[in-house]
Amino acid sequence: MRPSTLMSVAFVASSLTVAACQKSTEAPFDVGVCYAVEPGAEGEAPQFNKVAEAQPQIEFCAARLEEMRIRFLRLGGSRQEVTGSYQGQFIFIDRAGVWISRSLEGSRFILLARTGDGRLAIPGAIQRAIDGTPIAVNAPPEEPAAGSAP
Repeated sequence: MRPSTLMSVAFVASSLTVAACQKSTEAPFDVGVCYAVEPGAEGEAPQFNKVAEAQPQIEFCAARLEEMRIRFLRLGGSRQEVTGSYQGQFIFIDRAGVWISRSLEGSRFILLARTGDGRLAIPGAIQRAIDGTPIAVNAPPEEPAAGSAP
């Protein structure tokens, strides 16, 4: 191998080692507490603001954060995306739905998707048309009880 190739391989390996050693931001692990996360100024840690306590699941925390987002929009705010945390996981709310991750910088996984009318639902519960748009599903009509007038 050529010396320049060996040097570039060594440089890439050392860069990856340094990147792997950088400490990522960790979410607080307070049981049942939901936080809104505000990014800190450049070089500062993010700020965790308590939104709700006694939340039994991450979905309930996501609902509280969505409620907060909507209230701020109704007050004239313009921020469409909200970041929160719940028991060591980060929650990201945007136009597509709710995403979760173990770190602020890491990969995100879908938790709840938006329905056609903007509500949040479990992704598998949303039926979509061939073009990918959500479709409404109506419940079958109730049968009249025996002896009741139609």
